[in-house]
This record gives sequence, structure tokens and C-alpha cells, in this order.
Amino acid sequence: MSRLAVIGAGAMGEALIAGWLASGIPSSDVVIVDAHEPRVREIEERHGVTGVSLDEAAQADTVVLAVKPHQVDGILRAAADSLGESSLVVSIAAGVTLAQLQGAAPGRAVVRVMPNTPALVGKGMAGIVRGERATDEHVARVRGLMGAVGKAVVIDEGHLDALTALSGSGPAYVFYVAEAMIEGGVHQGLTRAEATELVTQTLVGSAAMLAETGKSATQLREMVTSPAGTTAAALRALDDHGVRAAFLDAIEACRNRGLEMGKG
Repeated sequence: MSRLAVIGAGAMGEALIAGWLASGIPSSDVVIVDAHEPRVREIEERHGVTGVSLDEAAQADTVVLAVKPHQVDGILRAAADSLGESSLVVSIAAGVTLAQLQGAAPGRAVVRVMPNTPALVGKGMAGIVRGERATDEHVARVRGLMGAVGKAVVIDEGHLDALTALSGSGPAYVFYVAEAMIEGGVHQGLTRAEATELVTQTLVGSAAMLAETGKSATQLREMVTSPAGTTAAALRALDDHGVRAAFLDAIEACRNRGLEMGKG
């Protein structure tokens, strides 16, 4: 029996596999399933894991569902007869509730996880929600997996959509801001390569300050903002364009979409 099976070879599935292998999990302990065979071959060649059938994957100690939300129910029901009695099912599909997962995999331990793509570089952030049959050992196993590619917190299911709106989708917001900042630098005469290097290191350094200084985002922003200075002028322009309000709306829209997906 394989230690770990990943069903779904998309961007997040590969990010998790790459992170787990980098953390020291042997490639021989990991198998993968995907309906698109060329993608499976690509992952095999890149990471040294093995492509298997759905039935074989379902027998693993830990079965990670990294597929689109609308595919989860069908995959679990197709694999139900092959799931081991002690198999742990871990779903990273947004909007698919514990009730749905437990209904499609009756009698099995289920855990919901919302990771994010920085797991690819060992800097991920994940939320973990335990199902009814999940034991402390199951939760510890999942925390270990997600801790190997970043950080993880255990939360109530009612808060998972809010977490998705912050950390799950959050990297896209950061990349969106980075794109805009780079474009702004180009408009001021910098080359795209120069602007990209400046913005990238600025984001890296700023994130490190937020993580390591113990100061709040507000305190750190105030440290950079001199009265009537250049930064104050820039922030005034952002406020005039409603950027803060737009972020609040974006996070709410993301949360609401997660709720809709769960109901659907």
C-alpha cells in the first residue's frame, strides 16, 4: 500500500507533491492519478512519482483529492469500494463540505484542507477542518503534511470560506498587486526586468518584516509613511481610487463564492 496518493495533477496537486518531496518524503511513497495521461507522464518525469489507477490510489494510507469541486463526489463514489478501512481522505477542493465528503465516502475518516500555492516553495498556508471520524492522529498526520510545505491551522468549517478568501486565493491578490507595481515602474522608465527585481524583493522583504518584527501591518505602514511625504501621496492616490474598499469587496466575493459552491 502506498503511503500517499494524490488524485488530480493540476497546479495545486503538483505544488503539494513538489513540496512534500522537497521536505524529504520519498518519491516511492507517492502515487498520482489524473484523467489526462500526458499530464501524469509529465509529473512522473519531473518528480519521480508513479502514476496508478484510481482503484490503486484509493488503497493508500492518505488519499488527497486535488481535483475540481464538481469532480469530488463522482471520484469518491467510484473509489468507494477500493478505499481501505483505515484510509484517510483529504480534500483540498474549495466549497465541498464535510457532509458531502462523508456522504460520498461513508465510514471513512475525512479532513478538509484549504492550502495555497506557496506550498510549492515551502511557504504555504493551510486551513484544516476535521471530519466526524477523523482522530487526533489523522489531524496530526495532515498537519505534518501541510507543515512540511509551510504552516497550517486547525479551524471550524464555518470559517473555512473566510480562510479561503484570505490565504487560499490570497497569492493571486499579491501577484495582481505585483503586476500593477511592475507596470507602474515600467511607465516611469524602468526596464521590465529592473521593475520586476525591485518589486519582488520589496514584497519578500515586506512579508519578512510582517512575519518577524511582531509589529502590525498598520504599524509597519506608518513606519514608511512620513507626513506629507512621497509614500503619503501614493497612499492618498490609492484611497482616492477605493483600493482598500475594493479589497474588502474582493475578499467578501471570494467568501460568498465558496459558500455558493458548497450549496451547489
